[in-house]
Amino acid sequence: MGPSDTPIEPDGPEERPEERVTERFASVDPADRAVPETAPPDTALPDTALPDIQDGSRVTGPPGPAQRSRKARYVRRAAFGVLAAFGLCMLLFTIAYLLTPIPSAKSASIASGSVFYYSDGRTPIARQGPNRTIVDLDRVPKPVREAVLAAENRSFYRDPGVSVQGTARAMWSTVSGGQVQGGSTITQQMVRNYYSGLSQERTVFRKLKEIMISMKVGNEKSKDWILEQYLNTIYFGRDAYGIEAAARAYFGLPVEKLTAAQGAYLAAAIQQPTSFGTAAAADRPAAEARWRYVLGGMVQMGSLSSSDAAGVKFPTLIKQKLTNSLKGQIGYMKNIAVKELEERGYSEDEINRGGFKIRTTFDKGLMAAAEATVKADMPPGTSKKILTGLVTVDPATGAVKAFYGGENYLDTQLSTSFGSYVQAGSGFKPYVLAAALDQGLGLDYTVNGSSPQTFGTAQIHNDSDSSYGEVNLIEATQRSINTAYVNLGQKVGLDRITAMAENMGIPENQLTANGANTVPSFPLGTVSLSPAQQAGGFATFAAEGVHHRTHVIYSVTDAGGKEHKVKDESNRTFGKDVARDATYAMTRVVESGTGTRAQLDDGRPVAGKTGTTDQARALWFNGFVPQLATSVAVFNSDPNKPVTIPGYTSYGGSLPAQIWHDYMTVATQNMPIKDFGDPSFFDGGGGSVPVPVPTTTRPHPATTAPAATPVVPTHTSRPPPTTSPGPGPDPGTTAPKPTQSPPGVKNPPPPGRNEVRPTGRVQEVP
Repeated sequence: MGPSDTPIEPDGPEERPEERVTERFASVDPADRAVPETAPPDTALPDTALPDIQDGSRVTGPPGPAQRSRKARYVRRAAFGVLAAFGLCMLLFTIAYLLTPIPSAKSASIASGSVFYYSDGRTPIARQGPNRTIVDLDRVPKPVREAVLAAENRSFYRDPGVSVQGTARAMWSTVSGGQVQGGSTITQQMVRNYYSGLSQERTVFRKLKEIMISMKVGNEKSKDWILEQYLNTIYFGRDAYGIEAAARAYFGLPVEKLTAAQGAYLAAAIQQPTSFGTAAAADRPAAEARWRYVLGGMVQMGSLSSSDAAGVKFPTLIKQKLTNSLKGQIGYMKNIAVKELEERGYSEDEINRGGFKIRTTFDKGLMAAAEATVKADMPPGTSKKILTGLVTVDPATGAVKAFYGGENYLDTQLSTSFGSYVQAGSGFKPYVLAAALDQGLGLDYTVNGSSPQTFGTAQIHNDSDSSYGEVNLIEATQRSINTAYVNLGQKVGLDRITAMAENMGIPENQLTANGANTVPSFPLGTVSLSPAQQAGGFATFAAEGVHHRTHVIYSVTDAGGKEHKVKDESNRTFGKDVARDATYAMTRVVESGTGTRAQLDDGRPVAGKTGTTDQARALWFNGFVPQLATSVAVFNSDPNKPVTIPGYTSYGGSLPAQIWHDYMTVATQNMPIKDFGDPSFFDGGGGSVPVPVPTTTRPHPATTAPAATPVVPTHTSRPPPTTSPGPGPDPGTTAPKPTQSPPGVKNPPPPGRNEVRPTGRVQEVP
């Protein structure tokens, strides 16, 4: 070692670099530390010119070798972990693939249909099963095959049989609790329909099994074989399984004679077989849009030229052929049950082949009574365009016990009770009353019932222009006073009335259609409702403020014998006091108001509300006893014509109330008599309402009569009939109970001078 290599020993302890830096900066003002002494003025320094100072004492520079080494180790470990996890997944996937066998094919005899039962769970209503004819692929015209590919799987001949994106979406839906979704490729759909042990399982395991089988089938079977099985097993609607059955069900043709337009329609129907099968006018726009989508896919695939696609006309469907097993009310019961099952997540295909035992809420005896009553009470000579709907709901559960859907399902498939919507008329007023009472108004609250009155640009009249002056809510309901209820609506607020009706089961889109809930006449029932909706709404009063979702399915028992009961969906809409007060006001309608025909012969308490719409196009009676709520609607199938019935006036208190009375007499014959709960307000001993005799004069809207003075009540939950003025032949006399009429005349009702006609007498003021 030379002189130059002689090590220099330090004079003292080794000085660490950070200590030297700290000493250097110790005498420098903190404000000056940003620029070293060696830096000339205005000279910009790079970011690395200064050490990083932490806590004013410790400076750290770039990462040293040890820090870089530690970070690299973490990266390597993470990479190894990811690779190991991926390798493990691949290993498990391979094992699962090898161990998953292709199941045996289903046969038409194995695919078991489902059976619908009455509420006793033993008496069958109808059976729903597959209708299928197997055909070879070469019998299916090429344009029809390509239409199916354009609709369902345009990459069918190129893909491995599984859609990663579609499967991931379905898996997430299953894990997150959403509805289980099917595979998106034709191979996956064929696997679910063709092989045993898949279509009835609704789990993630089933989805994984489906993937394995689809991949195996895609590797072991030809694409043409897969397409042939698919076309013979897929559901097209109209109870048709397979392309041959569908061709005959929709067009009355064998599959060989289908055109490209017809094939495109059948391909479009695969996605929504129920709506495409009905061919209803309401479904036409959606059906045509989907049909155009299929044609566009055929153009994209090169199967059809753009000019040919533009010239194709929407095909005409034949009328659906129905079997006699669906005659009378049976078809209505089955279809309504199927619709609810679909709303609860079951596909029509599953219902057809699942082997389910479906127990409905329909009482066989009450169903027969509803049909017999309607047919017996409709006078001879009544036009076939006059239709009737009737629905009975159990207030304690929301279960539909019975309904009348029409004269014969084989003639008309649209149910008059669930599928027909007509204006509610004064049958909507109880929703307004409930909203008012819920806001703290009492039955003794008074409103102006004079006629006519002007609200904005509309002039509102009472029936026959009867004027009542100031009336309380009992009289306003009993006499169905239009102007009083419009004033009440202005007091309560139309938005609150809308919310109340929605909470009682009326969908918001019906309440807000065409801005109906924004005009003063909204309380007069300008919205269109079905008898099923009205029965469910009035059942809320009978249940003392608790609304139960109206339903027709009690339980579904799967092929394995496990019963799945429908859960009660309920909410307290308003308090008991509100329900009892509103109910009390409606008992007055039946005892001495517009609905006296509904009084039951055994004296049990009845509450209800009549309804008559503009120009008598629809007539209603909605009523209830504590154990049952029933709504009856009589309406004209031509919405522009009034209801005319031989021997009856055109009011809700006439034929609808008579039908209600006759049916409920049978429905309650073995039912104990129960009283309604005591109201919080009584309008006088015995229930009479001191009211002035209505006039037919037209006072100025601002003119009001003296307010009615409430009388101290006597506590009785069921006030006896009174002699207060009612809608009888003479307003000053008691309305007589209907008596048997001469042959050919169905108990002519009182004139009903106070019944509402909500929009026929609404006049616009210039």
